[in-house]
Amino acid sequence: MTQSPTQPQATARISIPAAHPMVMLLGSGDSLLRVIETAFPAVDIHVRGNEINATGDTADVALVQRLFDEMVLVLRTGLPMTEDAVERSIAMLKASGNGEADGPETPAEVLTQNILSSRGRTIRPKTLNQKRYVDAIDKHTIVFGIGPAGTGKTYLAMAKAVQALQSKQVSRIILTRPAVEAGERLGFLPGTLFDKIDPYLRPLYDALHDMLDPDSIPRLMAAGTIEVAPLAYMRGRAQPVFTNVLTPEGWRPIGDLRVGDLVIGSNGEPTPVLGVYPQGKKDIYRVSAQDGSWTLCCGEHLWTVRTASDRRRDEPWRVLETKEMIGNLRAAHARRYELPMLTAPVSMPERDVPMDPYALGLLLGDGCLTGSTTPSFATNDPELAHALEESLPGVSVRHKSGPDYVLNRVKSPGDVVTLENPVTGALRALELLGTRSHSTFIPDDYLNNSADVRLAVLQGLLDADGGPVTQAERTCRVQYTTASIMLRDDVVALVRSLGGVAYSRRRPADGREPGLARGRKIQHRYDAHVVDIRLPEGVEPFRLARKRDTYHAAGGGGRPMRFIDSIEPAGCEEAVCIQVAAEDSLYVTQDYLLTHNTLNDAFIILDEAQNTSTEQMKMFLTRLGFDSKIVITGDVTQVDLPGGTKSGLRQVQDILDGVEDVHFSRLTSQDVVRHKLVGRIVDAYEKYDNRAGQRDGRPEGREDGRRDRRKGK
Repeated sequence: MTQSPTQPQATARISIPAAHPMVMLLGSGDSLLRVIETAFPAVDIHVRGNEINATGDTADVALVQRLFDEMVLVLRTGLPMTEDAVERSIAMLKASGNGEADGPETPAEVLTQNILSSRGRTIRPKTLNQKRYVDAIDKHTIVFGIGPAGTGKTYLAMAKAVQALQSKQVSRIILTRPAVEAGERLGFLPGTLFDKIDPYLRPLYDALHDMLDPDSIPRLMAAGTIEVAPLAYMRGRAQPVFTNVLTPEGWRPIGDLRVGDLVIGSNGEPTPVLGVYPQGKKDIYRVSAQDGSWTLCCGEHLWTVRTASDRRRDEPWRVLETKEMIGNLRAAHARRYELPMLTAPVSMPERDVPMDPYALGLLLGDGCLTGSTTPSFATNDPELAHALEESLPGVSVRHKSGPDYVLNRVKSPGDVVTLENPVTGALRALELLGTRSHSTFIPDDYLNNSADVRLAVLQGLLDADGGPVTQAERTCRVQYTTASIMLRDDVVALVRSLGGVAYSRRRPADGREPGLARGRKIQHRYDAHVVDIRLPEGVEPFRLARKRDTYHAAGGGGRPMRFIDSIEPAGCEEAVCIQVAAEDSLYVTQDYLLTHNTLNDAFIILDEAQNTSTEQMKMFLTRLGFDSKIVITGDVTQVDLPGGTKSGLRQVQDILDGVEDVHFSRLTSQDVVRHKLVGRIVDAYEKYDNRAGQRDGRPEGREDGRRDRRKGK
């Protein structure tokens, strides 16, 4: 080739190691060499044996020399060079030489970075921007991949998700995209729900089949390891507005909560509410556990569960939607899904109370609270009578006869005879005076008090009216019996608030063997409610020595467990979901069940994000849980939203710009990895939009300008 005499000339001699045959470097029929010569017309390239000579413009010769060096580095890894790879290497080197690219990446580094290998095929980035996009996914929690169609945004994100799942960096993959082509009015489309949403999710399914064994995909989806759903179905992880949620002050309807309010997390500590999202009318299910606890939620509500197999293999807890578990609640005869328990007693502010909590528990169990006589207490354990006296200042516990003790006021010189007994006054203040065995209860000031106060009340009740139940070769459970329905429910609440489980059953009064009082048979007038209790290790149920010793001799209470027993339809209700700041995203709902609606330990991909509204984008981003990663992909030049609706992807770039751990990767027509014509089409449209924007006096390439022109504005 003839060079202009005015241009500085240079010659480079490139020796190729014998280990790499020239046909691999130059291509079959010199196809790769022709690509290089076309890209550098001002350079003369001659090949003799294993030596290449390049003569021409100094800058171009330097690029050609670098190009062959990079090609040799790629060949050393065992990867073949293709015409496409050579063209992309040339583009990267030219961009670097013109100062259009910054950073240390070389073509060899880009072309040899393996992401995922599946069935003999390896997925790698093919351009510099793609490599930087992949690296950003490794480094940042939230990554936006923005660029035209065909740049590999979704495909590379999917490969990173599968890689993270296989390396156990996450426990599930969630793939979603908006179905705006039908306005999300899927009811007008024929077929089942799956048939309706399938066209919008098909690209995600196709990518999955490229990267995983097709036979394993249904199994992973059935287990909840992979979830594919339209964006509209991501938001409905809700409970009815009247469902109780535990706060440090007691129970509150979830619909009354606001951002900044405190609720109780799985560790028993308060955690703030980060988001409240009304959901409108939702189909509701009643989720019940085997211990009688239950709560209400929608079909998409999330539950942290594990199976017996998960526990044996020490696998992490999995997160499943309510509807995923329906019809799959049994493994042979056993319940399949275990629920998490509180890891520590619920922490509540300590309240002032008029009576020592342990003394109250003893009196609720075996005291006479009628108010018609001096308060009394019945026990065959003098230890309890002594403990009661120690707990009641100003009161003397005097033995009367048999098991009966009287609680007298200690008189001081000058006292008036009409002074009220301190016990009577405290019972009056607690509205317990006049109650009998079938109508007693635990006052709210004790139920919603510190863990020490709640435990002391329970210990008093169990020392007076409960006891350990030993079984051969099994840990010891605790049993409590009362004739009061209210007291039964309060005892169950105390146990659950301390991290235990309690089962109750009723023994009808009719047909029961009469009891004995002073040798006389006494017929039972009220049903008895028997509560079987298991408390976690470290929570001592007894203070009475003989009961405590029996309990520990049998190995203590073992491990409290809860399993999902049934899931049944419960109508349609107005619903709301909340997001909490707890690390595991769990909060305490009705009956001390632990549930959540945030996506933890997951790799989440939102595809076609340009078709999200601003509200949908905010909702999606605030679903981020701990140990999770989000990748959001989209093309802001292809917005299909109804007229007047702002694209959430366009707006979020201004909102989150500069926010730590959020990265925006922008790809261009140079990163298109489909047919070469696609990149040219993208460039042609961009030039046309720029010219049209200049004619209309609008910013170049702005989508809102095009939308206004379509409206005739």
